[in-house]
Amino acid sequence: MSTGRDEHAEAAADIAAVERANTTFYEAMERGDYEELSGLWLPGEDLTVSCVHPGWPVLSGRGEVLRSYALIMANTDYIQFFLTDVGISMTGDTALVTCTENILSGGPAEDGNALGPLVGQLVVATNVFRRTPDGWKLWSHHGSPVLTENGEEGDEESSS
Repeated sequence: MSTGRDEHAEAAADIAAVERANTTFYEAMERGDYEELSGLWLPGEDLTVSCVHPGWPVLSGRGEVLRSYALIMANTDYIQFFLTDVGISMTGDTALVTCTENILSGGPAEDGNALGPLVGQLVVATNVFRRTPDGWKLWSHHGSPVLTENGEEGDEESSS
């Protein structure tokens, strides 16, 4: 029979493992490591993975989701995530992570320089993880842009 202390220690270890899995996801994106990123998603189609990138339709299935990341990585020369407001909740073998992605990114420069101008963006994200024999794996990622105070995304100029 387990004691309350044992259950608390197990829950804390699970939360720490989910937090590491979440951090690893963003670090793989920053490095453009497609192989590592692919290994972070649930394997097979037992539970269909899904992804919503800001402004994109729902992507369902491992192939479609992973193709989207390959496309993003191929067209992004630099990306860095600063995660804030990270919250983790769990029930059984499922963990829910919410966070704000403070993103700094840049694409290819048009004038031949190594990197184009850097752009900042705020995205609120929900990442759902499932416990597997190989650790915590992503089941779903959903990112939504944060709107500015005047209701417009991005620049504060309004189109009147």
